[in-house]
Amino acid sequence: MSRIKKVDLDDWDKDLREMTAADSGTPLEQGAMRMFAHTPEISKGLTAFAGSLKQNRSLPDRLVELVRLRVAFHNQCRSCMAIRYKDGQEDGITEDLVCSLEKPMEADNLSDAEKAAIQYGELFATNHLAINDAIYDNLRKYFNESEIVELSMTVAFFVGFGRLAASYHMVEELPESFQADEKETLTPWGNDSIIVR
Repeated sequence: MSRIKKVDLDDWDKDLREMTAADSGTPLEQGAMRMFAHTPEISKGLTAFAGSLKQNRSLPDRLVELVRLRVAFHNQCRSCMAIRYKDGQEDGITEDLVCSLEKPMEADNLSDAEKAAIQYGELFATNHLAINDAIYDNLRKYFNESEIVELSMTVAFFVGFGRLAASYHMVEELPESFQADEKETLTPWGNDSIIVR
């Protein structure tokens, strides 16, 4: 059971409901916003930021989804690992590709640009102080400054809010394979049950 009480949709701020299209989504699609609805004004700002990250994205959806799933593994955010976004799937994300995230630097079906972005996201999630000039020089082989800033803001969002979602322990609506003992390390690859959003 979630550690923070979910706000019933009828009790959400009207503008927040509109901004998030909550009335047309399932409870699972509403995700952590059901808890964030306790603070509607802050949540509206978060919604605007998250929406801007997605709507103004210049990075490929496939790359963003690969980075998101690898960060989700390090965060052990079960809801993040269980979800596959349609835009990523439409840009080539398959479960075979997700399985490459087990050892991404050895995968032959990931581009060098994807590997550089995944490495950056992984370090951000596990040892951010190891991100040095060499890491940024490697990113510059594949991305311009604007894309690097976009990647870094996206990864910061994934790491921070993925950890928050993991701490809320929102697992009751997830497929059974993602509801395992909290002490058990789960992966986004090799699972039979996933949710497409």
